[in-house]
Amino acid sequence: MELRIDPKKTALVIIDLQKGIAGIDRQLAPHSASEVIENASKIAKAFRSAGALVVPVHVASRDGKDMLHPVADQQPWSGSRSPDFAEFVPELEVGKNDHPVTKLQWGAFYGTDLDLQLRRRSIDTIVLCGISTNIGVESTARDAYQHGYNQIFVEDAMTAMSNEEHESSVRFIFPRIGLVRKTEEVLQAIAK
Repeated sequence: MELRIDPKKTALVIIDLQKGIAGIDRQLAPHSASEVIENASKIAKAFRSAGALVVPVHVASRDGKDMLHPVADQQPWSGSRSPDFAEFVPELEVGKNDHPVTKLQWGAFYGTDLDLQLRRRSIDTIVLCGISTNIGVESTARDAYQHGYNQIFVEDAMTAMSNEEHESSVRFIFPRIGLVRKTEEVLQAIAK
């Protein structure tokens, strides 16, 4: 299926490419944080040039009490955070026409104005990328599906803590709720 992107009806949603997640030295797979940042930045630049909406999303907390604290076998990361934890990586070049979203949980829809802002702009399709494939990206994707959005997942502009986590989402979840493509395919489609 040929990929078509209408810049007037499509938004790029970039999940958690912030200093405290993408900018720390840790093992990610199958793509490194620098590869994901590079590909997401290329797509963001192309979207801005085409007049399409770019939505950088980051997770931030005032004091940690506003975050979820479930009873779970494996607790979410709760170490100390640097003062610049929530700042977007500079390569994204977040601009005045972008619509940054701050979230307090994995998905970018719940408790934010993301759905409202997309609908006000008549957006019916989102292109998703970021870190982590199976957490922030997949949670946002599932909510987007339930909100009725068409979705395009940029496989080489997202990554996870392991290849298995990434592949599970890319092979078994995303194809059921959208289209899985590579950065070059998205860049070609937005250029048409």
